[in-house]
Parts: sequence; structure tokens; C-alpha cells
Amino acid sequence: MTTEDMLSQKLDQLIAVLERIAPPAAQPADLTAADCFVWDPARLALDPVAKVNRVDISLIQSVDNVRDILLDNTRRFADGLPANNVLLWGARGMGKSSLVKAAQAAINAEKPGRPPLKLIEIHREDINSLPALMNSIKDASYRFILFCDDLSFDQDDTSYKSLKAALEGGVEGRPSNVIFYATSNRRHLLPRDMIENERSTAINPSEAVEEKVSLSDRFGLWLGFHKCSQDDYLAMVDGYAQYFGLDREKPKLHAEALEWATTRGNRSGRVAWQFIQDLAGRLGKAI
Repeated sequence: MTTEDMLSQKLDQLIAVLERIAPPAAQPADLTAADCFVWDPARLALDPVAKVNRVDISLIQSVDNVRDILLDNTRRFADGLPANNVLLWGARGMGKSSLVKAAQAAINAEKPGRPPLKLIEIHREDINSLPALMNSIKDASYRFILFCDDLSFDQDDTSYKSLKAALEGGVEGRPSNVIFYATSNRRHLLPRDMIENERSTAINPSEAVEEKVSLSDRFGLWLGFHKCSQDDYLAMVDGYAQYFGLDREKPKLHAEALEWATTRGNRSGRVAWQFIQDLAGRLGKAI
């Protein structure tokens, strides 16, 4: 084998190795396949969701104000008008993620002739791939809600910088057909001890904290969800029972619902839904 043949063989081997380790090419998505998708960063692909886990927006009780604000913002975005990124924060189990999914369905149902608003879920651990996702859909004819559930960042986690740049800070900026909705238990997305640690160790404490907290400023709307009262909780139970036709006298329904909440040590929309699932099962009724 000549020297040239050996070099050519080595070059072919090197090319084969580079092809194996190179990132995959973005997979063109069939955006007509569904109205909801899940982003797969490993394949740079959008996986359609045939059956979305959501409830009718009429069943989300005791958050009327934030519901109406989110609906109005989503409606304006779907109509091509200015709208804000939204952070839904607060008490767990109060319908934050359910409201996002329900709002998308409600807005699509308002004008059947309008191109459907698409919902794309991106997982918290995939936030670094957000620029790639936005680049893959920026030229599409649809409008997209990018949705991240339970978004938060811990100590030494720098992926929040990718989110900051993708939302507003990059040179190209957020595509006009994309909006970002996130839910979190934390208003500033960062644990308090992380913020305090930055303040205590930085040369200029105010600047260090400002960089962390400024992530929340990328969201034009902050919608707060607070713990519900007993009356709110029972209203949620009543709404579910009526919607699904569960035949139960109200005094007995309320007594059982309150006992259920006591065993859970919490009252919330999630607890109300779990009670309704248990009740429907006992009554032998599918919901």
C-alpha cells in the first residue's frame, strides 16, 4: 500500500468518525399532524401528541382573573397582535399548566377557520436547546406557544442564560411567531438561598443578584396562583361533579371531598381532581 493510499484510508476513517459524532440534522416536522408537540433535542425533532392531557377551561375554577388575562394575551398572539411571554407562578396544584393547555384549546375553538395555534412543550432539562427549537420553526406559517412546565434553576445551573438570550436578549431576538409560557413555584425562578449566596459572595452584590433576577423580567406577564380557600375547593369539586355527571347529593359530596383534602393535608385543584377520579371509580363511571 502506497503512502497516498494509507493517507486516503486514514482520511476516510476520520470522516466516518466525524459523521458519527456530528449533531443530527434538524428533522422537518409535519406541523399538520397535531396541534401539540413535544420537542426532542437529541433528534432535533417535534413529536406530535395525538391525545393531549388537559381539561376544559370551564373546569379551572377560582382563578378567574389570571385565566382571563392569559386568554386575552393568547388571543392577541393568535391574531398576530403584540403579546407577552408569560410566567405562571405560585402554589402547586392550582392549575397553572392545565390553564396553559386549556387556553390554547379554547383560543383555537373560537375561530375554527384561523390557522390553529400550536403548543410545543420543551422540558426543563432541554432549555439549552431552545435556540435550536426556535430556529426550526421561525419560518413556519403557524404561530407557536413554547411551553415549559415547572421551570426553575438551581445552584451552578447556567442554562438560565440560554433562556434569557432566547427570550429577548439575542441579536435576532424572539421570532414573531413564537411566544414562551412557563410555570414555576418560584416567582424569580431561582431559590432564595441561591440569590442570597450570590449577594454574600459577589464583589458587587447588587449586580450579581440583578443578573439572576432579570430572567423573570423577560416575562411581560407574571400571573400569580395562590392557595385556595375551602369554598374555592368545594366549588372545584362541584364543577367537576356536574361536568362529568357524577350523581352525589351535595352534602355528602362535600363531606367526602373535605375528608379527602384532610388526608392529603392540602386543598387545591389537583386534590379536587384526584378526589373526583376516586369518586368516579367508586361509582363505576368513566370520565
